[in-house]
Amino acid sequence: MEDIMRKVKIGIVGCGGIANGKHLPAIQRNGNFEILAFCDIKKERAEEAKKQYGTENSKVYTDYRDLLKENELEAVYVLTPNKSHAEISIAAMKAGMHVMCEKPMAKSYEDGRRMLETAKETGKLLNIGYQNRYRADSIYLKRACDNGDLGEIYYARAHAVRRRAVPTWGVFLNEEEQGGGPLIDIGTHALDLTLWMMDNYEPESVTGSVYRKLADQKEQGNAFGEWDPEQFTVEDSAFGFIKMKNGATIHLEASWALNTLEVDEAKTSLCGTKAGADMKDGLRINRVQYNKQCVEKPDLGSGGVAFFEGKNESEPDLEQKAFYEAITEGKELVVKPEQALVVTRLLEAIYDSARTGKTVYFD
Repeated sequence: MEDIMRKVKIGIVGCGGIANGKHLPAIQRNGNFEILAFCDIKKERAEEAKKQYGTENSKVYTDYRDLLKENELEAVYVLTPNKSHAEISIAAMKAGMHVMCEKPMAKSYEDGRRMLETAKETGKLLNIGYQNRYRADSIYLKRACDNGDLGEIYYARAHAVRRRAVPTWGVFLNEEEQGGGPLIDIGTHALDLTLWMMDNYEPESVTGSVYRKLADQKEQGNAFGEWDPEQFTVEDSAFGFIKMKNGATIHLEASWALNTLEVDEAKTSLCGTKAGADMKDGLRINRVQYNKQCVEKPDLGSGGVAFFEGKNESEPDLEQKAFYEAITEGKELVVKPEQALVVTRLLEAIYDSARTGKTVYFD
């Protein structure tokens, strides 16, 4: 028991919004991590993070390469813009450290492939921050899918639709730093959930459409305040039609700004031969029973969730717990890098298809 509860020494690279909004508070609540180093290109952000989440002996860096020289580090959190995920993660694994990398895995499929290769070569853990897998409804539905309750899942929809909620901070609107807009930002969560539920990671083809139709409008009505159209270099909505090798199809919809009232984010709808399910109004499972159509709404309000026992905990808390147990107890990662790489490959294919006007086919 003493070894299980030991402190895992970690370093944080990137002390911006996702670090302070998700990871650092959850790491603090977990209590089994010790943050030895904080790194950010803006030194004041690293210093502020140290002040709130570190100790007097925690070090501050502005270059991640200097942080990786900390021999005591067991793991590094890569919480930077998408463009640098691969570079930092690969360097950390080669330096002998496990990696928790925020989603998406990488800006490009090639970057993600190199990350996976490095994980295999070094034997280090590479975890990707798809925290929506840890939601109670997600875990319940995953168990139902794995149990065969839905039968063969042959059609699915991945929902990541906001009406007018464009992020106006950080580098979200910067194509060079992020690789895209809502598709790579929130569409990635919806697609990850959908593929995970289907347990299907073998795509055959992708056809995509990407739009920038509302970004130049003066009357924005944006939930996060007005954006600057000149800085808005990414799409405001994107859609993909994915065909899998077994014949199943997935429709992915993602937007930050779209004139619609059908708003859903990080959700999936599944259609199987035995039953269907969606997350539209809580978790709903639809089937025919005793020759009658029926809808079930599981009670998800008590106890822990699958993989974890005890009290209800937030998704970020469970994400940290899973990573800690993978490091200290050798438990399997809930999010496997091989799965995350397929997500990145499909997102890239949607962008490629939209740019060329052609369907992208996979070997």
